[in-house]
Formats: sequence, C-alpha cells, structure tokens
Amino acid sequence: MAEISLSPSAIIEQFKKNDVTHIVWLPDTETNFMYNQIISDEDLKLVPICREGESMPIAAGLWIGGKKPVVLIQNTGMFEAGDSIRGMGIDLGIPMVMVVGYRGWMGEGGQMTDSAGVFTEPILDAWGIRHYMVETDDDVARISEAFEDAEENQTLVACLLGAEYG
Repeated sequence: MAEISLSPSAIIEQFKKNDVTHIVWLPDTETNFMYNQIISDEDLKLVPICREGESMPIAAGLWIGGKKPVVLIQNTGMFEAGDSIRGMGIDLGIPMVMVVGYRGWMGEGGQMTDSAGVFTEPILDAWGIRHYMVETDDDVARISEAFEDAEENQTLVACLLGAEYG
C-alpha cells in the first residue's frame, strides 16, 4: 500500500491562495504537524486559543474587522465548541472555513472505534455544515472548494483532515 501523506506546505499554500490572514487555533494531536511552519510564516498570523469554544467568536471578530480567518481545531474540540459554532458560525452567516482534525478516522471503509470519529460527520450533517475530506496532498484543492462554497453560500464550511501526516 502506498504511503499517504499530507504536508503542511500544501495546506498552507491553500490558505494563502484563499487570502487567509489569521489562523485561529488550538494545536492538537491531529493538526500539530503544521505548527512550526505556520509560526514561521510571516503572511499568516496565528491566534492561539485556550478552548475551542473561543474559536468562532474570535474568528467572527476578525471577519467583522475585515480579515479572513480560518479556524483550525480537532473534532473533539468541535464538539466542545458546538454552541459557538451554532451561534457564530451558522446563525450569523459568516463565510468561513473550519479545518477539523479528524481524530478516529480510519480511511474510507475503515472500521472506526473512536467515538470522536464515529460522531464527526453525523454532527456536521445535523448542523447542516457541508464538509470536504482532505487526506493527502492530492486532495488539498478541496480546501479551495470549501472557501468557494463558504463565500457562495455565506456560511460555515468544514474541511476534515483525515490522514496521517508526512
């Protein structure tokens, strides 16, 4: 089986292509592979948060102030942030992308045993949040599709990072 790889540079390139100014983020086990490259990039400003529930209000404030944030959290944190996702991300109609580390994802057709993975897509579906799977560098263009979707529909859209990172 070929090695699956998702590189920080491919993701960051998509952020820049879509004029992202700020990354609102609580680094976690699923997305921390990007940390060093993000903090060394002068074009992107990292906004660290203490809890995922802070991500949406901070991102909303940045958007209202004319910036273009992306929220980067793990799926377990997405569960914790549910009220702010509903109130700020969905109800306000802010065109924003939330990049979610997909803890528990076992690949297409894989048997997920971690409840975080099992509940992720059903919860996004219940909230009416469209989502795009990004597993390899070959998939990163889906991030741009998510930004286009968010703008076109004036809503929150998610990208699920569902791979081991290289």
